[in-house]
Amino acid sequence: MDIAKQLKEELNIHLWQVEAVIKLIDEGNTIPFIARYRKEQHGSLDDEQLRNLSERLTYLRNLEEKKQTVLASIEEQGKLTEELKAQILAASTQVLVDDLYRPYRPKRRTRATIAKERGLDGLADIIRLQMTKKPIEEEAAAYLNEEKEVNTVSEAIEGAKDIIAEAISDEADYRTYIRKLTGKKGIVQSSAKDPEVKSVYEMYYEYEEPVPKVAGHRVLALNRGEAEKILTVKLQAPEEDIIRYLEKKVITRDNPYTTDILKAVVEDSYKRLIAPAIEREIRNDLTEAAEDGAIKVFGKNLEQLLMQPPIVGQVVLGWDPAFRTGCKLAVVDATGKVLDTVVVYPTEPQNKVEEAKRTVKKLIEKYHITLISLGNGTASRESERVIVELLKELKTPVSYVIVNEAGASVYSASKLATEEFPQFDVGQRSAASIARRLQDPLAELVKIDPKSIGVGQYQHDMNQKKLSEALQGVVEDCVNKVGVDLNTASASLLEYISGISKTIAKNIVAYREENGSFTNRRQLLKVAKLGPKAYEQCAGFLRIHNGENPLDATSVHPESYDAAKALLAKVGYRLDDVKGGVVGLNLLVKNKTKLAEELGIGEYTLADIIKELEKPGRDPRDEMPKPILRTDVLEMKDLAPGMILKGTVRNVIDFGAFVDIGVHQDGLVHISQLSDKKFVKHPLDVVSVGDIVEVKVLSVDLEKKRIALTMKL
Repeated sequence: MDIAKQLKEELNIHLWQVEAVIKLIDEGNTIPFIARYRKEQHGSLDDEQLRNLSERLTYLRNLEEKKQTVLASIEEQGKLTEELKAQILAASTQVLVDDLYRPYRPKRRTRATIAKERGLDGLADIIRLQMTKKPIEEEAAAYLNEEKEVNTVSEAIEGAKDIIAEAISDEADYRTYIRKLTGKKGIVQSSAKDPEVKSVYEMYYEYEEPVPKVAGHRVLALNRGEAEKILTVKLQAPEEDIIRYLEKKVITRDNPYTTDILKAVVEDSYKRLIAPAIEREIRNDLTEAAEDGAIKVFGKNLEQLLMQPPIVGQVVLGWDPAFRTGCKLAVVDATGKVLDTVVVYPTEPQNKVEEAKRTVKKLIEKYHITLISLGNGTASRESERVIVELLKELKTPVSYVIVNEAGASVYSASKLATEEFPQFDVGQRSAASIARRLQDPLAELVKIDPKSIGVGQYQHDMNQKKLSEALQGVVEDCVNKVGVDLNTASASLLEYISGISKTIAKNIVAYREENGSFTNRRQLLKVAKLGPKAYEQCAGFLRIHNGENPLDATSVHPESYDAAKALLAKVGYRLDDVKGGVVGLNLLVKNKTKLAEELGIGEYTLADIIKELEKPGRDPRDEMPKPILRTDVLEMKDLAPGMILKGTVRNVIDFGAFVDIGVHQDGLVHISQLSDKKFVKHPLDVVSVGDIVEVKVLSVDLEKKRIALTMKL
């Protein structure tokens, strides 16, 4: 297989782009580095295209490796023909390679292998060839053999039938046809093991749907219901069509002695050997496609969450709500440093509301707190009431934001949190995290396993390795897109930077503690284990503010410094002018093609340098919607159909989006209610996590705590 050509077809890009990216990957370059600093070589493919190419490249290379292993195994058996070799080399999937290898794969002892050991191959051939002019019973008599335990004619015939049944099952073309037909005409069915039991799977108690129409989230729900032993799930194949097809292929002559036997063999081969395997394969394919879809949605949601704009320059009070153990509070300054922690008990069973309010007022006055970040966990609603009462009593304006605290408890009990806050208990750490994730969501959320952030669906039911790799890729892309401050970034943030491993990240922090702040990017080469290749990969993503070279505070790569200086000189600016931004630089550069040539760089690189010099160190998160700051409380009982509210999209799933409208119970905008202007194929086409949207209340179910919303206003 020509892998580059295959990738070109699959990804619908030019062959030279594919070849360039493969070369860059093989040279040890990371995806963020290739995406940002090697645009000329690949024609400005984006992060997503590059990651897809990288994943498919790995798959196709593994496929080629598998083909070679299979060919070697068959050749060793002395059974490799030119035709079979060509079929294996042309196979485009691992399933197809498995089908072709099936007859030659070393098998465990089956009914067919036992029959062969008893010397019944010859009788099987007689039946299969359908040319005998004698009853099969007479043919079988010649194969009776006490020594080999073939004592009766019927035993001999049954053994021969087993050999033929396995041969039919091993035929790659038959399997391919049956798999396609079942995928096209099969029906997924589920039923309840006990219909009297109430569960969240009730809609699947009597359910059936054609295979091609089963949505990913339903596949994952069925799998979970089956794993929890609530549902029985099966695949109803078009059995009559399949058996008719097999009979046509196997019964090639009208022979009264063999036709009925072969009909029985075909049915046995399909029902006993082929059908269970095909059902398993199709369900695996459905699961894999559902997982891929869910992982993609999870990744998009995570990206939007990580790219939420930071709230800068404010002292924040993090509030981790609870009942019996009290609410843990942490005051965090504008740089993320924890100034104070305290526990208050305004909720059940203590109900020390006034005492709690006095404590918080003192903190607000002492540290000039302007914002309260309230976690949305247990006792959040009760805490919110206290906060709103308190804000009304204050003379200075203070707002609050309800923050999704998913993963805060995971972080607070982690080794990382223990190292960061050795003097705090888990509650205090959690409160600090809740405050910081409002100040800088990206810097705080990278400390938590992405799976624990809670912006996906069925994440615990899918391939964990695949999910982790995909989410790590999303975090890596986000961190590198934003860039990090080399002098303040934690090791957990640095390790996501292109070219920086966990060890190097720790070494950077250790170097900083020992030698003070970095003053230029070249000092990175003094960090233990950070060699020239790692420096090339990471330098452009690490920022040094107020350093020796103003370009170190930008995303301009050190390899382009000479070009950037020459560009500035050409338009009459000095290097120091970069600090405030060279406004209108794009308009000053007339012939970009000619200038790029003169500077010895590509046009993409020139465009990026101009963009960066105009707004040095710009944060791409600034373009994202800001969180809604609240000063008053709304409860579910206050809602009524027809009310129009502003809300924040908290999670996007296959069948809709959950929106926080400030009542502690996110409302669901079903996919059918997302837009009245166009048909919505997937909610992500319309909304993203973090979006601020206007919604209308459709219905409120207080008992089930369900809110139905619409964006059709």
